[in-house]
Amino acid sequence: MGFCRTAFSAVGAVCVALSVGSASADGVTSSSAGASLAFNSAILRAEKAHQVGIAGLQPERLLKISTPVGRKGAGAGKLITDAKLLKALPPATGGPQWRCLSEALYFEARGETVKGQIAVAEVILNRVASSRFPDTVCGVINQGTGRKYACQFTYTCDGRPEHVSEPAAYVRVGKIARMMLNGAPRSLSGGATFYHTTAVNPRWASKFRRTARHGVHLFYARS
Repeated sequence: MGFCRTAFSAVGAVCVALSVGSASADGVTSSSAGASLAFNSAILRAEKAHQVGIAGLQPERLLKISTPVGRKGAGAGKLITDAKLLKALPPATGGPQWRCLSEALYFEARGETVKGQIAVAEVILNRVASSRFPDTVCGVINQGTGRKYACQFTYTCDGRPEHVSEPAAYVRVGKIARMMLNGAPRSLSGGATFYHTTAVNPRWASKFRRTARHGVHLFYARS
């Protein structure tokens, strides 16, 4: 391949392939002024394509491609809904966003099925991708006024300390959180950005479209 032979744009990224040597098949040498100009030109074209490509991406796509993908453990782009397969995976780890999502799944849905817990995770990530809500997982989960019961996720403002008393349940939701942050498909909630349990009947439930039900959790979208 010749020096600065190709500069091409993929979805959400730009790849510039360079082959640098003393000479190439087209007679361009790395020490010549022509090679220097070709190099600068290729970099400028690649940067321009990169900017155009990023500007055209939807917020949800930006979220997906900016989330680190783990090489091992739960996820890596795959959706696992079988409890036995999930249990066989090694414990997951992560940074602040992973911890926020793990805690939300534990305190909001630790008694649900795997599918129910995944659907709750989807709602949180769907909110992150929506312009109506904060743009981070922790921001979405902690959104509220600071007053008791005046928050989006009850466990964050019910006045009770968050204590993990079921380690096995926390390990499982941690794997689910890692899997979803790794880019697993969000196919169980129907694009929902709201949910509630069957124990309550919030006023907004009659205004929104119900998209799914998993266990005791009902899921809704605005339209």
